[in-house]
Amino acid sequence: MLDDKALPSATIVITTKNRKDDLARALRSAIAQTAAVEVLVIDDGSHDGTSEMVRAQFPAVRIERFETSAGLIVRRNIGAKLARAPIIVSIDDDAEFSTPHVVAQILPLFSDPKIGAVAIPFKEPSKTGDIVFQVPPSDSGIWRCAYFIGTAHALRRDIFLSLGGYRGDLVHQGEELDYGIRMIDAGYCTIIGRSDPILHHESPIRDWHRMDYYGSRNTILFAWQNAPALSLIPLLAGSTIKVALYTLEWSRLKTRIGAIVDGYRCFMRFERRPVSRASFALFRRLKKQGPEQLR
Repeated sequence: MLDDKALPSATIVITTKNRKDDLARALRSAIAQTAAVEVLVIDDGSHDGTSEMVRAQFPAVRIERFETSAGLIVRRNIGAKLARAPIIVSIDDDAEFSTPHVVAQILPLFSDPKIGAVAIPFKEPSKTGDIVFQVPPSDSGIWRCAYFIGTAHALRRDIFLSLGGYRGDLVHQGEELDYGIRMIDAGYCTIIGRSDPILHHESPIRDWHRMDYYGSRNTILFAWQNAPALSLIPLLAGSTIKVALYTLEWSRLKTRIGAIVDGYRCFMRFERRPVSRASFALFRRLKKQGPEQLR
């Protein structure tokens, strides 16, 4: 942490809603970072005393509270606009930095101005134990990937804002892929970081119905908004089948079918801004075949 007058090297942005205990753990790890960071919490309409807890227990943390909920994606965009630092480090409110050195290890990776985002290594201890995700395929070189996972990433703020941030209409789920392909199309890339991992402790109060709905709907919208004309119909067909067959559990299947229908209905309201064929091909290759070495 640093004092209010000093310019931070990075802003740690955490968007939260009704998870004050999880958030307290995340904040303890954030304020312990050795890099010169500011910590910014965006409270998306919590009613469990989240903001009061932050002000009482973490007075050095900036907090912006909203009375109503607009969704994770909209609030992350607001966090980026409010951040004071050139680099934004984002973790979920149910995650934490495993050591005080993570941000300091990530910052040097932005030395190349074409690197717009870093996918930070992370673990999910309660689900997959010691398996680390978002790690380079080898111990040497810089590796680019298609996109990052939202719970563990860092962004170059100026690029993020110049590209319009995340599409707020997505509301929840899928913003990482959408931003990843748009960043590729603008001439930037996401690389895989080398650092101590972030620990993601998946919250037991997650709204799986909401995640099923928006994850499915936004998969359809990804194709509509980004795919070049010649690839649009094949991608829509493949995405529709994939989403529908993801699970045969009736309650979830019903949600997903409804989300698919809503996704198609949104075509009239959501603007199509297809990327170039070259950008689309690169994104698909990285997504299917895995990271590629830049140097």
